[in-house]
Amino acid sequence: MSFKQLLESWRQSAAAPRTVATYPVHLALDDAAQLAALAEMFPGRSTEQLITELLSAALKELAAAMPYVAGGRVISTDEHGDPVYEDVGPTPRFMELTRLHRRALQAPRRLPARRKKRRPRRVTR
Repeated sequence: MSFKQLLESWRQSAAAPRTVATYPVHLALDDAAQLAALAEMFPGRSTEQLITELLSAALKELAAAMPYVAGGRVISTDEHGDPVYEDVGPTPRFMELTRLHRRALQAPRRLPARRKKRRPRRVTR
């Protein structure tokens, strides 16, 4: 999602579901001022929603900017019959790690089994 699309979605729709995890951050002063300005311009969005959606847009842009690095192995051919080489750059690792962390974040967390409290033994002398 581009930043232009993000601005349009803020005008029109509700926010997407969120994780239960929180990520406390300390913003640079100018970033905090800009965030406060956005919160005032879009009163239907909380500051947390704005941060979440801006971060999401930035991460998508970051992933798209990762360079393709051609490896030595041909994995397919394109529409012209030319070989397409595996990507050995950072993108495949980023995507795999993202999938692993997503599964872990979605997995139901099991609470540790509660142990019965034991009464202290009486010591007889």
